[in-house]
Amino acid sequence: MKYGQFCPIAKATEILGERWTILIIRELLLGTSRFCDFQRALSQISPTLLTQRLGQLVDFGLVIRKPSPAGKRPEYFLTASGKELGPIISQLAEWGMRWARGQMSEEDLDVELLMFDICRRLDPATLPGGVTVLHFDFGRLDKISRWWIVIEEDRRELCVQPPGRESDACVRTDVRTLVEVYSGDVTVGDARREGKITVTGSPLLAQTVSKWMPVSSVAHVRPAVPH
Repeated sequence: MKYGQFCPIAKATEILGERWTILIIRELLLGTSRFCDFQRALSQISPTLLTQRLGQLVDFGLVIRKPSPAGKRPEYFLTASGKELGPIISQLAEWGMRWARGQMSEEDLDVELLMFDICRRLDPATLPGGVTVLHFDFGRLDKISRWWIVIEEDRRELCVQPPGRESDACVRTDVRTLVEVYSGDVTVGDARREGKITVTGSPLLAQTVSKWMPVSSVAHVRPAVPH
């Protein structure tokens, strides 16, 4: 994408304006480095396009590609210039919550991003010690309706198959409700009172779900009322 202008905004947009690029930067800022994790957080991007966009960011000097310790696919990390985008992306997220979000359509309810975000934002300090297995059941959802998160100290693992351990708690809900909770539109307590979320299993985890269920880092930003 070329604008043919010397304006620094035009030059920055030539780098960042391609489809998916900003979201890849978002993931890098959140600590995503492995190709498979980019695919999980950005479920609708093709592997070919993801490879292309990561390569462009490497060429522009925003990202560095490093060999994986496991010797498989390389991993990707922000350079100093890429890290400078952190405050800009944070402000963009707040602006989006305030002015651009509106009513979420069905196509916006990406269960893979939702569960990936919940997994990485879960605070082990809010859970009992040892291993905790949380099961999320979205009923008849066409696309991956059952998920598990295994937490042990600072280690978190997101699974779409039973992890081989009994679940400590099961959260049954629909994707829209959990997205609304994660986005700060409704509280998990209100959703439970309305019967939109049920939590079974450990009585302690059921009683403290409002404490351990994470919300978005911008959940405190409320949509603005248009004038």
